[in-house]
This record gives sequence, C-alpha cells and structure tokens, in this order.
Amino acid sequence: MKTQTLGNTGLRVSRLGLGLAEIGFELALNREKQASRVLNEALDAGINFLDTAACYGDSEVLVGRAVAHRRDEFVLATKAGHATDGYPGRSWTIRTITDSIDRSLQRLKTDHVDLVQLHSCDLEILEQGDVIRALLDAKQAGKTRYVGYSGDNEAARWAVESGYFDTLQTSYNLVDQRARLDLFSEAQARGLGIIAKRPIANAAWGNGNGAPSLYRQRAHEMAELGPIPGAPEDPILLALGFTLAHDAVATAIVGTKNPKHMQANVKLVEHMLPISAEAVAALQQRYDTLADGWRQQE
Repeated sequence: MKTQTLGNTGLRVSRLGLGLAEIGFELALNREKQASRVLNEALDAGINFLDTAACYGDSEVLVGRAVAHRRDEFVLATKAGHATDGYPGRSWTIRTITDSIDRSLQRLKTDHVDLVQLHSCDLEILEQGDVIRALLDAKQAGKTRYVGYSGDNEAARWAVESGYFDTLQTSYNLVDQRARLDLFSEAQARGLGIIAKRPIANAAWGNGNGAPSLYRQRAHEMAELGPIPGAPEDPILLALGFTLAHDAVATAIVGTKNPKHMQANVKLVEHMLPISAEAVAALQQRYDTLADGWRQQE
C-alpha cells in the first residue's frame, strides 16, 4: 500500500489507517479472535497506522493481545485525557493524562507508542496548558515519540498555531470540508502531519437509510444539485477518493470490526484510486456553495 510521510515526524504511514473504536466497543474481549483477525489481516494487507484511545472500551487490550508481537510493523497512536473505565480522577488533568498513558502502554504491551493525542478537549482546556505539559512530559520520558491533537474547529486551529503539536487529527470528508478552508494550509506550513477522521462521512453519501444525521442532511443537499461529473458509482470509493485526493492528508482512518469490509477498503485504496479530479472539484464547489455556517462535526 502507498505510504506518505506524517508531517515532520518522518513516520511513513499507510494512506489507509485503521480506526479501532468499533473493535473496542463492539467486539470486546469475548470476540478476541475476530478482533485479532481484523488487526493481523490489516497489517498483512499493508495498513501500518493503528489509531486507538484509552476510552475505546477494550480496544487497547485487544491490540496488545493481537499484534504486540508485530510492534515493529506499525505506527501506533493512542489518545488520552478522559477519566475512563473506573478511573477515580477528573478528566483533563496532568495526573489523569499521565496515568492514562502509563495504562495504555501496559494494555498495548509496549514500552512506547509513536503518537499520543489529546482526545478532543475544548479550547479553554488547551489554553490552560496542563494537558499539553502532560503530553510533553511523556514525550521527554520516552513514552511517546510524538504528540498530537485530535479535534475540530476553533480548538483545532489553536492547536495548529500553538507550535506544541506534531500532528492534527481532524474531521475531513466530502460533506465536512471545513478543514480544507481553515486548517490544512497552516498545518502544512508548520509541518504538522494530518490524520483524517470520519473520511467516509459515516457512509452518509448515497445512503438514505437510518436515522437522520448532520452528515446525511448535508449529503442530501449536495446531491440535490445533480449527478457528480466523473464520480464512481461506489459511494465509499467516492468518499475515500475525495478525502485522499488532498495532499495535506497523510492517512485516513476507517474503523471496522469486519475483516471483509477492511479488505474491501484496502482494495479500493490500492487499486481504484485516484478518483477523477473533475469529481473532486465538483464536490468542493458544491460544499463551498452550500456550506455557509457548516462547522466541522465534533
């Protein structure tokens, strides 16, 4: 699989990354074999960026059990900040983040991760500074190689401009393009590696099923303007192709608990990209026309 350098970190990451919330919440320990199959088949297929978090249920434990023996084959990212899983402290304190990182290392069965990210704390917490100090202390101690921020809108902008972070994980997809306008240029100029979350827009494009959502509403408004010229028939291919068409995006993380879905995503990225520049431009134009007041989904 093609890789791209993650900003100034020097880490080479697969264009398709694996998000591990779904594995942690929906498989848990009683379906460890299925989780192990997804993780190992992802590595076998060339995915080398694994993104988890302390608050993703049993995700970190499953990663440790399934692929700790293959640690040198992947870039490992986790997130910290929330008081979770019975932890007695408060969220967003130095002690909570320090303890969370130590717990993550134990669960992941490793002595360091490649990236620890603050997990979507708000602007006020970032400005207060303790959470950043906790991450930088962990980096100094060798518990993580790099530090990042995961979040959106004003807090993401502050994180980019602060100079403290090596990476930014933020929402970016065909119905949520605000990062293209507000974040990407400055992040690239400062050397931050960009990780796209929600890259397939929660499968909202071309999917009228399920409960109404912000993304479905936006997709409907954009689709009402007519067919997308040059677009592939597969809406997942269209969504992934759009997200990965932007050169700022080093990797796009897609979560799944289903090995077949993971393999299908790999096939799309390896054999069916890029999508046409005409389709990308049309989606950008429609967003720019309609998106007055459309903020990133948080």
